[in-house]
Amino acid sequence: MDIKELKKKTETELHRILAESRDKLRDLRFKDANKQLKDVREIRKIKVTVAQIMTLLNANKKEVKTETKVENKENK
Repeated sequence: MDIKELKKKTETELHRILAESRDKLRDLRFKDANKQLKDVREIRKIKVTVAQIMTLLNANKKEVKTETKVENKENK
């Protein structure tokens, strides 16, 4: 999945996609260990997707923290 597509998703959708990606990654690792996986690069693609989703979720979390700090300073 492209990063541009991921940026358009809501936080709940990102969490759902993250869970699905982690499940798929786990399955791919088991298949690789059993020599049943033909396309090993698929593991790398899923890992990149997981990293991108985590980056977006962490950026959103930091953004919310910053906004609440600014609001708290304005209210004082």
